[in-house]
Amino acid sequence: MRLTKQTNYAVRMLMYCAANKDSLSRIPEIAKAYGVSELFLFKILQPLSKAGLIETVRGRNGGVRLGRSAESISLFDVVKVTEDSFAMAECFEDDGEIECPLVDSCGLNSALRKALNAFFEVLMQYSIDDLVKARPQINFLLGLNDIKPPVPAPAA
Repeated sequence: MRLTKQTNYAVRMLMYCAANKDSLSRIPEIAKAYGVSELFLFKILQPLSKAGLIETVRGRNGGVRLGRSAESISLFDVVKVTEDSFAMAECFEDDGEIECPLVDSCGLNSALRKALNAFFEVLMQYSIDDLVKARPQINFLLGLNDIKPPVPAPAA
């Protein structure tokens, strides 16, 4: 199984926001830090925002920040929002066009489902905060060492 580029950069965007937790993050800054286009990040932003993983602040001094604490956002949360399909084999797809006579009693199907569930369980064990804390120099690596004014807390 291979995760998409969208998932990869969604995790990176969340890590950036977590590392920059006292300020709003701006898409141009995130794009520059990771060497990716702003347009690509804006496309990723929509599902993350819809799922409540990222909060957008509009306006001249707007930007993005985590929608929840970094500790409460698991890798599984990100993957389920950004990946379209977890079909590891044709028989996982639910389009009704499977012609295999073993589809309901196949050992391969069962083994792949167990593997996929194990994959999900591991993703649930890691948070965005875990990834950020694993790299103590993350602020330096992302160019976040500039002093920025703190962001006011969201209204309750």
